Amino acid sequence: MSDSNSKNLGGLFDSQPLAGQHALITGGSRGIGAATSNALAALGASITLLARDVGKLKLQSDHLQAEYDAKVFYASTDITSEEDIADSFTQCVKANGAIDILVNNAGIGKSAPFHRMDLDFWQATMDLNLTGTFLCTKQVFEAMRERGYGRIVNIASTVGLRGYPYITAYTASKHAVVGLTRSLALEVVKKGVTVNAVCPGYTETDLVAEAIDNIVDASGRDGGDVKSEIENMSPMGRMVTPEEVAESVAWLCLPSSASITGQSIVVAGGSVM
Repeated sequence: MSDSNSKNLGGLFDSQPLAGQHALITGGSRGIGAATSNALAALGASITLLARDVGKLKLQSDHLQAEYDAKVFYASTDITSEEDIADSFTQCVKANGAIDILVNNAGIGKSAPFHRMDLDFWQATMDLNLTGTFLCTKQVFEAMRERGYGRIVNIASTVGLRGYPYITAYTASKHAVVGLTRSLALEVVKKGVTVNAVCPGYTETDLVAEAIDNIVDASGRDGGDVKSEIENMSPMGRMVTPEEVAESVAWLCLPSSASITGQSIVVAGGSVM
């Protein structure tokens, strides 16, 4: 392959195709967010982590610096607060430069039967999963348009593509995130900016562990039985790993993924097709 052809592939064969780029991950201190920060740092990006727990943020920051020699900024941030978000984004741009990659990962997925759901429960879910994604995207959208480059990846869920019982608010919020993704992708399709969603199935994260605990508390069932039932919902008979989700996110963030936009990439072991 000639040098010119290799360059046209946007760094596909580079060991660090994201070198010089700045990636911001919300909910970046654990689970899918932490795994995504690992994957992007391994590809050469400098990293900003936003979450609420300062202790966990510091642990992940230390890991990224030690393991990948990454430049890292982190800030305790309430993703439902426009003021908090604006302040954290301003600080991270001063520290790491303009944001090239935004991964909207922060979210909540509590369950409740619809007839027992009150407005506060509904609003808390929408505020974090949907409005938080909107507010963070607003911070980078115009700048990416003006620079003619950017990657936005929204972590949705298989519940953004089909219905599930007892998680009505979560399902509605993730359907909305998928719709937001599709519309934004079309607004910037000629601007060098891509907007995609990754839709994991049940993933081995604290969020799912907490959901299992809630089921156990409410029903008195054995936790192992509940976990096995969830695993068997997938044709592959297990949950997805955070690292598997992170690899899909990283692929969408590559310069060579410029023609992939407006998509909902399912990472669910065949449970949704």
